[in-house]
Amino acid sequence: MSALRHPVPMSFPPFFCGLPFTGRQAGKKLNWLLGGGEIRQLLKGVYVATETPDSPELRAAAAALVIPSDGVARAETAAWIHGIPTAALSADEQVPIRWTRTPAETVNLAGHKVTSPAATGVELALHLPRPFALASIDALLRSGRADRATLEGLLDQYDTHQAQLRARNILKHADPRAESPAESWLRLRLLDAGFPKPDLQVRVTGPTRDYRLDLSYPDPIDGVRLGLEYDSDRWHSSDRDQVRDEERRTGLKALGWHIIPVRRTDLWGSYPALELAVGAFLCRWPRLPRRW
Repeated sequence: MSALRHPVPMSFPPFFCGLPFTGRQAGKKLNWLLGGGEIRQLLKGVYVATETPDSPELRAAAAALVIPSDGVARAETAAWIHGIPTAALSADEQVPIRWTRTPAETVNLAGHKVTSPAATGVELALHLPRPFALASIDALLRSGRADRATLEGLLDQYDTHQAQLRARNILKHADPRAESPAESWLRLRLLDAGFPKPDLQVRVTGPTRDYRLDLSYPDPIDGVRLGLEYDSDRWHSSDRDQVRDEERRTGLKALGWHIIPVRRTDLWGSYPALELAVGAFLCRWPRLPRRW
């Protein structure tokens, strides 16, 4: 593991400086500092004082401690530095360390080289599992730090034909209106099943309140429209949450909307209940088996 490029003397507590440092630099004090909440982990083996504000520059400096001096942070590591989410299955999931000496396009953050947001996005589209790739590109487009045309232009620099086809499909379906990874995953499930592309963030006006639907098919079938909403475990599990959700769906039903609530197990479970429910409403048989 490499040391700081501007090393802090071992006798001086580096966490007081607000700089990232390796566990080796903290020595025997590491567990004591962690146990007391004085420091937090940024990457495997890299820490910083708890009160140090997070920033792309701080993350780039942390990555530089575990990447060779002539290396450039790329892929998931660069995505973490830029704040582009690459997964959302585990809150304590560690960021993998990815680097290269032959980057397509770089930016400089506090003296450290990182692949640009656009180049990072292309790598994610090429190499991440499809659900995570789509969620990452959705988030990148929503951030405004890259557009679809730029991503497609950079993709031309890669000569792996099969991966290019896969990545172009991800870019084709990407949508900056998705507001969470789960919404991206849900949209991909619907597209993989052969259903039309749903509309996103549709506003529904009621007599006493307005609603906004994560995904929807606003063209009525027998006078009823279809909406889908992802209910996260965090915000939709308590009795109070469920009563509120039921009241919301009752209000939408009165406005001519049929709502299918989707939970994490519906997205990642093995049974295609989601596709069958949507297909039954749209009068279309879904493409099965599920692709993921």
